[in-house]
Amino acid sequence: MIQEATDRVLAKTKGAAKEIASSLEARIHSGQITVGDPLPTERALCEEFATSRPTVREAMLLLQGRGYVSLETGHRPRAAKPTLDGILTSAAGHISSLLGDAESGAHLEQMRQFIEAAAARIAAGKATSIQLHQIRSALERNQQDIDTDQFAESDIAFHRAVVAVVGNPIILRLHDMFVSTMLANRPARAKYGGSDQTSFDEHKAIFDAIVAGDAMSAAELTDQHLMRSYRSRLSGVATK
Repeated sequence: MIQEATDRVLAKTKGAAKEIASSLEARIHSGQITVGDPLPTERALCEEFATSRPTVREAMLLLQGRGYVSLETGHRPRAAKPTLDGILTSAAGHISSLLGDAESGAHLEQMRQFIEAAAARIAAGKATSIQLHQIRSALERNQQDIDTDQFAESDIAFHRAVVAVVGNPIILRLHDMFVSTMLANRPARAKYGGSDQTSFDEHKAIFDAIVAGDAMSAAELTDQHLMRSYRSRLSGVATK
């Protein structure tokens, strides 16, 4: 009985917080509250919605998650406008929490494969001379970093240069988030043992296919490269 009563109170609080958040969001949308202006005080919102301060604070957190409020310690919350970067950064926080189990991590690896294989296919068909130069520069840096602690960084830069050819800022931002988050959660890399050379050779093959305009080979080589790398990590072989 006590648990049921507690659940009802929590449900009521969450419902009230969502109502307050939706109301304030609508006011910001309509211009009734101008972006950059302080929101009504906690006391005013408590009186308006006949609720408690904790409920109002929960509503502020909901608005912050949606990008409609800026919260700073010691200051009144201010109205804000959602930005692409802010929305994706918020999403990245949720994505990071998925990495607590191996299956979720594998799903993110698979998503990365889809993005990068598709990007390699597109790059083979539309990369400009400047973009090809950028990919080649990243590849050359990657070769210089073989068997050094900088290899992972230039490895990422090579793949990023290929994805950048697509010209989609959302895809590029998501790629940056996925890759940085996945790498941060991977086991420490063992000392080299030839894996860097293998990865570089595969990067070189991908680049050659892109330069040749062979979209199918570029996509297949990228997919095989990432799958080989993932399987090597699962088997305990140190790769990127």
